[in-house]
Amino acid sequence: MVRTQVQLTEKQAESLKKRAAQEGASQAEIVRRSIEFYLRAGGAVADEERRQRALRASGRFRSGKRDLGERHDRYLAEAYGK
Repeated sequence: MVRTQVQLTEKQAESLKKRAAQEGASQAEIVRRSIEFYLRAGGAVADEERRQRALRASGRFRSGKRDLGERHDRYLAEAYGK
């Protein structure tokens, strides 16, 4: 293995620490898995692929809210605590 150093934001470091604890793995192992996943995926997802994924997901889920089309911004704000 090659030793390297990376800089993370405080939020990233805390999230990484929690994820490692949840999975019973080292932080380094989580980083290695993440890098492997990224490399296998070919890096960032192209815009067109992202659009196609969104279109495929469209209509597959039900919220149970009859006014979602009219109040989607409000529901998003509530969901994200804004």
